[in-house]
Amino acid sequence: QAQLVESGGGLVQPGGSLKLSCTASGFKFSRYTMAWFRQAPGKEREFVGSISWIAHSIRFGDFVKGRFTIARDNAKNTLHLQMNSLEVEDSAVYFCAASPIEAPPTNGHYDYWGRGTQVTVSS
Repeated sequence: QAQLVESGGGLVQPGGSLKLSCTASGFKFSRYTMAWFRQAPGKEREFVGSISWIAHSIRFGDFVKGRFTIARDNAKNTLHLQMNSLEVEDSAVYFCAASPIEAPPTNGHYDYWGRGTQVTVSS
């Protein structure tokens, strides 16, 4: 069955960097738009960024402000999120998700979700 496994989370100081990875299996990775979401305690799940499967179009949430990059490696069924200039407000569980739609309009259009990896930004 389809599976997404996130890795790379951890504790980092403000201003630091982390690279998250998501490894997919059980479905045709190259034909899915891949995305990152995050959820902090007491808050709703928030869109971080995505990379589409046809045009490899990249979108980010407004809060990213050029600090993050997203990339996919279809040969390795892997999605990456490079996060730089991290802020305390970036602390959350980060989830990987997959959608068969080129430009999913809502969170509900993602078929598969990982269990998440914790990112904590603190001094």
